[in-house]
Amino acid sequence: MSRRCELTGKGPMTGNNVSHAKNRTRRRFLPNLNDVTLQSEALGRGVKLRISAAALRSVDHRGGLDAFLAKAKDEELSPNALKVKKEIAKAAAASAV
Repeated sequence: MSRRCELTGKGPMTGNNVSHAKNRTRRRFLPNLNDVTLQSEALGRGVKLRISAAALRSVDHRGGLDAFLAKAKDEELSPNALKVKKEIAKAAAASAV
């Protein structure tokens, strides 16, 4: 399983550990990933995703999973999240008619 957020695309970054003597050794900064189930109002069910804590706050700020995915860029989303986005768009189009 990759260490990448399914909604924002955040992944590991690299940097240095710097000691008091200024010795530098390479290290990785991993994203704070959590397994969560987000409720979709359009689909009427929960969706399991592995997202970062920052993405979870962004979802809450934008007003839920449906609103977040509507504004999200397709390049940043995982294949699983992209599939959910298309299902939500299809359900929204069906309810509008």
